[in-house]
Amino acid sequence: MLVPKQAGLLLTAKCQLLFMSKSSNVIVRPAKGLKGTISLPGDKSISHRYAMLGGIAEGATKLENYSAGADCASTLGCLRSLGVEWTRDGGKIVIQGRGAKLQAPSAPLDCGNSGSTIRMLSGILAGQDFSTELFGDESLSRRPMARVITPLEAMGAKITAGNGGRPPLKISGGHLKAISYNMPVPSAQVKSCLLFAGLYADGETAVEESIRTRDHGEIALRAFGAEVKRTPQGASVRGGQTLKAIEARIPGDISSAAFFLCAAGLFPGSQLVVPNLLMNPTRARLLDILIGLGLGISVTQLEEHHGELVGTVQVEGGSLKGATISGADTAAVIDEIPVLSAIAPYTRDGIEIRDAKELRVKESDRIATVATNLRAMGAEVEEREDGLKIPGTQKLRGAEIDSFGDHRIAMAFAVAALRASGETLIRDAGAAVISFPGFFDSLDALVER
Repeated sequence: MLVPKQAGLLLTAKCQLLFMSKSSNVIVRPAKGLKGTISLPGDKSISHRYAMLGGIAEGATKLENYSAGADCASTLGCLRSLGVEWTRDGGKIVIQGRGAKLQAPSAPLDCGNSGSTIRMLSGILAGQDFSTELFGDESLSRRPMARVITPLEAMGAKITAGNGGRPPLKISGGHLKAISYNMPVPSAQVKSCLLFAGLYADGETAVEESIRTRDHGEIALRAFGAEVKRTPQGASVRGGQTLKAIEARIPGDISSAAFFLCAAGLFPGSQLVVPNLLMNPTRARLLDILIGLGLGISVTQLEEHHGELVGTVQVEGGSLKGATISGADTAAVIDEIPVLSAIAPYTRDGIEIRDAKELRVKESDRIATVATNLRAMGAEVEEREDGLKIPGTQKLRGAEIDSFGDHRIAMAFAVAALRASGETLIRDAGAAVISFPGFFDSLDALVER
């Protein structure tokens, strides 16, 4: 059972009261299992990209099931400051595209907590004939931006940044030249940033990656009518192409689904159905890993919408084994590693995470925060520079833990707490609003007590 708590007082109201302020706490009590059907908010990665491309397309882009999270709201807010008008029409977001040229903002753009917003929007702003400043909250201000600054400057943009190449960023855009760029750190955000900038460049901009990352940027560009060349090493786009508005329903976020799938996995016999879920091959590796751990998973009603695969996932809990996640698998499930780590003590053989140094520079240092919270719950954990080794067959106890202002940490430890002995208090659980405002209500509705 999930119970909101504020100012030291246990409340009897429903969990949505948690989100009156981001500093809210929540108590999670042990469960017996999960059962039911859950419809998830639209995928964050696709929502960001569709909104940005809709803003520079010709015509009105209509999007159903746009992500309800604060990160994607930051993208819409920035677009409005750049002269892109958008409205809510029932369950749809309608974006009135301005074409390639945006309007100079009257004030710096607030990207909130969203690394996706500041990195990918930088590619579009690099091609504008005005200067823009972008900033974010305390967490975003610690995240590295050199990975987009270096290639965008090579294309001709002028960019200044804060200490250590971190936000705020000031971008003086203009005429860009195409480049061929081999990303030193695999990143779908950087790849999309450069492909978006490539629309404004003379010639063909190519991005190469050593490990395949999410391809939502390439798919979205094609959906909006751009010609994109794809190879096993990356993708390229020709400058000067005109984008055309689309109408689309955004599939459910598989990274959000991970919390519910892992929760079901903690209890043999749990049954869960997730309709309209994103099945993109660069994201669905999670399902293979969960099947390897021992979950029964089947996918039905598989369809393609604007180049993205969508299906219904049925899950049955089982006895969890163990796994080693490394290399390309780590890149494929980088957002899901916190919740996989949170359930690791309950597996038979444990879970080892390798090649995940990127987690050190997310909304929190996710390697450190996962280790800290697992230890608070009584688990044995080996923390490494690029990952974690978490033995299996452990028993966790309820404890007071901290989200560290990180949405994925808050949700991951709500899952871990479902099989712990006793109550768990998660501080700053309201951080979940970044990607999933209704998370605790949704989880509570599925829990069997």
